[in-house]
Amino acid sequence: MTTNTINTDDAQEPTPELSHLNQQGEANMVDVTEKAMTSRSATAQGFIKMNRATFELISTGKHKKGDVFAVARIAGIQAAKKCSDLIPLCHPLMLSKVQVDFSLDVENCQVKVNSLCRLTGQTGVEMEALTAVSIACLTLFDMCKAADPAMRIHSIEVLTKEGGKSGHWKTPN
Repeated sequence: MTTNTINTDDAQEPTPELSHLNQQGEANMVDVTEKAMTSRSATAQGFIKMNRATFELISTGKHKKGDVFAVARIAGIQAAKKCSDLIPLCHPLMLSKVQVDFSLDVENCQVKVNSLCRLTGQTGVEMEALTAVSIACLTLFDMCKAADPAMRIHSIEVLTKEGGKSGHWKTPN
């Protein structure tokens, strides 16, 4: 792997070569043929912040559309399974596990969405975990937009990834 250098305000930092570009700089699907089949997983999280009234509606289960979390969970799982249909250079993957969970942050009137994706394969599942969180948040937005059109989705990120050549990685705190 070669490294390129980019200029920042005070220092030069090496950056890894972009794997989705060929030698001519054209978009290209990465060839994973020679990669080992290993157990791989990734977790991601994101948040959707809303007004207090909307938060109370969904946290008490009194939203007129019913259990918005059940719908958002299914949407997140489906999205992870369809990631390669949404993001052009992602490989279609045979996921063995997709989990989407919600936790309520009462103080900040927001919902934290977490996802876990697993498989045994030749490429990682970070994009699938991010897609699950993104679509679960968007589904919550869609189901609650009449009550609160000013909701804000934020801080979607990969938390961990395991497997493959790079082993275990955790987001820096």
